[in-house]
Amino acid sequence: MSAKKSAGGTAGKGGVSAAPTQDDQTVRVAAEQLLTLPIEELIPYPNNARVHSKKQIAQIRASLREFGFVTPVLIDFDNNIIAGHGRVEAARAEGMTEVPCVLISSLTEAQRKAYILVDNRLSETGAWDPETLKMEMAGLEALHFDTSVIGFDKRALREIHVDSYTRAAPGQGAAGETEAPDGEPPPAKRTVCCPHCGHTFEP
Repeated sequence: MSAKKSAGGTAGKGGVSAAPTQDDQTVRVAAEQLLTLPIEELIPYPNNARVHSKKQIAQIRASLREFGFVTPVLIDFDNNIIAGHGRVEAARAEGMTEVPCVLISSLTEAQRKAYILVDNRLSETGAWDPETLKMEMAGLEALHFDTSVIGFDKRALREIHVDSYTRAAPGQGAAGETEAPDGEPPPAKRTVCCPHCGHTFEP
């Protein structure tokens, strides 16, 4: 990966020029180059409204140790950080001197300022499916993965209405359902209806 930047593209809708079109697509690819840059050359946005607590930085550090530096920092042509302030702070705390960056130079000044906000805001507007999350957490436990690394402590799970989950035991699915041997579906439940009162029950 090279640290040499080349000139960027044009600004899109909302900027000074129209977005380039290709095959009737109006969404441009704004990511231009993947670079590895010294942390000391990166310039944090002074008006960044997103605050990273010590706890969150510790969580990001744990994630970096577990998964590596997976998501590059977004920067403009002058090395101003557009997205990734927390990752840079965590990387610095981990003793890293360089981080992967993606150059985004096709944004107007207004777009750059707006994206710094939207990158954080849009991640907050989604919702979790509690049952699916419970199943996934149980699956990770079954694989002996330390789920504390992914930031779901007991308080976070309660806020998503996931009160508890249990590790899937041999012969059970993630939610504890009994599985038939050889992958066959379990037999259907049989019910009996009383001829006198009409009440149904399982024998």
